[in-house]
Amino acid sequence: MLTTLLYRSADATLTEGGPELIDAWEQDPDSWLWLDLYGEPAEPERDLLQRRFELHPLAIQDAQRDRHPPKIEAFEDYSFLLFKGLSADSDDIDCATIQLALFVGRRFLVTRHSGPSPSIERLRAEVRGGRALPAKGCDALALRLCRLMAQRYLGMLLNVEPRLEVLEQEIVDHPRDALLGTLVRHKGDLTRLRRTLHYHTQVAIQLRNETPPGIRADLEHEINDFYEQQERAASLTDLYYELASDLIDGYISVASHRLSQIMRVLTIITAIFVPLSFLAGIYGMNFDNMPELHTRAGYFILMGVMAGLATGLLLLFRKKKWL
Repeated sequence: MLTTLLYRSADATLTEGGPELIDAWEQDPDSWLWLDLYGEPAEPERDLLQRRFELHPLAIQDAQRDRHPPKIEAFEDYSFLLFKGLSADSDDIDCATIQLALFVGRRFLVTRHSGPSPSIERLRAEVRGGRALPAKGCDALALRLCRLMAQRYLGMLLNVEPRLEVLEQEIVDHPRDALLGTLVRHKGDLTRLRRTLHYHTQVAIQLRNETPPGIRADLEHEINDFYEQQERAASLTDLYYELASDLIDGYISVASHRLSQIMRVLTIITAIFVPLSFLAGIYGMNFDNMPELHTRAGYFILMGVMAGLATGLLLLFRKKKWL
């Protein structure tokens, strides 16, 4: 799918359409064009980008891949930015991502995404509604798109902390194996997010340190805002990853403590019954020459000794605070 937005500086008009606006853009040097490509890549798309926008074939190839690490690459008169945006149905950390590529030139912005992109749709709605002024230039729109993408990550991550707090309380109050499974899944999801967001942060750092071709230097505030949002998202992911790891360790410690308590009780029971079993074993032997067996009070004496032993051991364990 191909859509275009053409902005003419002469009369400050914005026109939305298809490939026909590319001709109008080429004929008007005071205009700029936003070309948005979505769907499975095709050969005509590659030809269009190489012939009409003079984009490098290797950059086009990277933009059309289903998977590629985020990066920024500077060319002679434009810049190529590649991100992993959140898919349309991603609202939790077990999210799916899409490839989101941006070619930013002085007079054009080319975006390509492998799936539906809420950030693209929101930016297009802002342009239509006048909230994102196209007069600021296509590089300003590109940075606005970067910030919208970062905001989606931030909004998703801010919902994680309350959930981890609930899990932490559950571990203390009602520890169970299902909690450990949930925490392990969260940690795995956060691991994937950490990798993606640290890539994005590196891109933002490069943007801030050296303004690439196609992006004006006077947009430093927009670049800094993108960097701050991206750095905060990466920091939150690191924080929640460490917290999830600590909670897993905490659950294992609680489970080990519970097991230790159970084993202590079993040990105490064993310690009490070992001498009783010993006495019962001795006097359970069927030898004729056992004087105690012929004592009239032998049974009661043995039961008293056994009761005394059990009581004495219980008092000893209580004094040692094992009970």
